[in-house]
Amino acid sequence: MDTSQVILCVNAGSSSCKLALYRLGRGAEELLAAGAAEGVDQTGGRLWIRDGRSRILTESGPALGKPPLTALLEEVDRLGLPRPGAAGHRIVHGGLNHIAPERVTAALIADLKRLVPFAPLHLPAGIEGIEAVAAHYPALPQVACFDTAFHRRMPEIAERLPIAREFWDDGLRRYGFHGISYEFIMRTIGAPPPSRLIIAHLGNGASMAAVLEGRPIDTTMGFTPAGGFMMGTRTGDLDPGVLIYLMKEKHYDADRLEQLVNFEAGLFGVSGLSADMKTLLDASAANPHAAQAIEMFCYQLRKSIGALAAALGGLDLLVFTGGIGERAAAIRAAACRGLEHLGIVLDERRNTAHEDTISAAGSRCALRVIPTNENLMIARHARQLFFGDQ
Repeated sequence: MDTSQVILCVNAGSSSCKLALYRLGRGAEELLAAGAAEGVDQTGGRLWIRDGRSRILTESGPALGKPPLTALLEEVDRLGLPRPGAAGHRIVHGGLNHIAPERVTAALIADLKRLVPFAPLHLPAGIEGIEAVAAHYPALPQVACFDTAFHRRMPEIAERLPIAREFWDDGLRRYGFHGISYEFIMRTIGAPPPSRLIIAHLGNGASMAAVLEGRPIDTTMGFTPAGGFMMGTRTGDLDPGVLIYLMKEKHYDADRLEQLVNFEAGLFGVSGLSADMKTLLDASAANPHAAQAIEMFCYQLRKSIGALAAALGGLDLLVFTGGIGERAAAIRAAACRGLEHLGIVLDERRNTAHEDTISAAGSRCALRVIPTNENLMIARHARQLFFGDQ
């Protein structure tokens, strides 16, 4: 008897949305289609859907005239793709109480709306994504998968922020993000994992997690995804005095600070050119600002690896993942340079070839490149929650 299930995976943003359609059965995981609606408002945007072999099934633009997820779901139906038996959503913030994938209910949606001040740039879109799927497929069961859940087993010393104790009870603490990606990497590594492990998820948003004996013990991001080391357009950790200065001397308000910290900083802010690492690498020979942005990024990567290795008491495995981590050999090499005291020795040939293992034969610390797949992790959760191991 065929017990496979088709799962719809959704990652909704304010002006874009990505989805994937998987068929999961016992021992088999098949990508049926993946797509996105990008740069969407009521007057423009681009939509595309490809099959599991990356062949284009549909591509349109610039005028969609409807919310991105609605446009995608209607196109999925028009193409005659299999109807999903469940849907899963990446939800950026779960707050204090949501520490594992949960079935979407009216109570959960109400709680997520109360959490919006914790992630005002991300949660509204996630909630709208859930509501859009419910409107399109009224009877479809849905699961919310929280990016913060992976880190909720961190010790309090890593979670607690150095502010008055009263704020702890208000939920102000280090939450960490990219948890669905980290969970996928841990599943891929398998059990038992190396004792002392750092996972570097490097993309436009970037962070690292330290895992000791299979348990997360620290991470670079904090209360919001703007913390940690510099990213594509985000500052990473920033002296709070800078923000106070901007408020007092430049008359920045909260909205202006939010724009600066999340959209005008990082690689884009330093280079003045782009947040895209490939663009910066291509331009770096002729553009000193692009070269400096890359140098700063790699310098901060090395510092973060060193700090997390100290928290772990050493390092057995360093994993690179995410768009930059998987594809930018030059960034991996620069991040590892100077870390020989941690037992990190890179094999340049393996690294340039983007092999799975990129450490040299004599390296005490193994170095790996493992592609992440948050959609597949969400699909697995949805199948397990709604259909079990049938």
